[in-house]
Amino acid sequence: MAKVRNNIFVRGLSGSVGDQFVVKQDRNGRTIISNSPTFKENREFTEAQLQQQEKFREAAEYAKEAKTQQIYVDKSAETARTPYNVAMADFFHAPEILELDVTAWQGEVGQVLRIKVMDDVKVAQVNVVITDGTGAVLEQGAAVQAENRWWNYTTTATAQDGPRVIVTARDLPGNLAQFNWED
Repeated sequence: MAKVRNNIFVRGLSGSVGDQFVVKQDRNGRTIISNSPTFKENREFTEAQLQQQEKFREAAEYAKEAKTQQIYVDKSAETARTPYNVAMADFFHAPEILELDVTAWQGEVGQVLRIKVMDDVKVAQVNVVITDGTGAVLEQGAAVQAENRWWNYTTTATAQDGPRVIVTARDLPGNLAQFNWED
């Protein structure tokens, strides 16, 4: 793919030139020349390809609605990406739970669990569930965003005998990530 600037022969030109190449303009005024796409007319898609096409349709629907949200407008500013592009990409990327800091927690009420979470756009919510050794839920609730990528959860119940912590993070499109910790 070639990118051309200020060439009088292709400035403003767009479309295909025979079966050889395609010329298009991006929103920054650059002229992009690439090979013409090729594909078989009678191709059959695998199940995985059909699932990916459906996911892409869902992403497009999400991006149409979300492109006016200020966070996507801000993320696309000063880049060659549109808010629609940013929302599409966000749909395909779930948040990541990078770390669960339990050093200040000894299983007592009022102690803080720290969770480090990141997403390509924004983490919308972080939830914590604490269970006992048998799997019975002792407490659950939402963490509060602290600084940078860190979220804090203050415990409301005593947890002894092999507690387990389950952290779930959700981004704006609703993608989920889960992290499990056992004592």
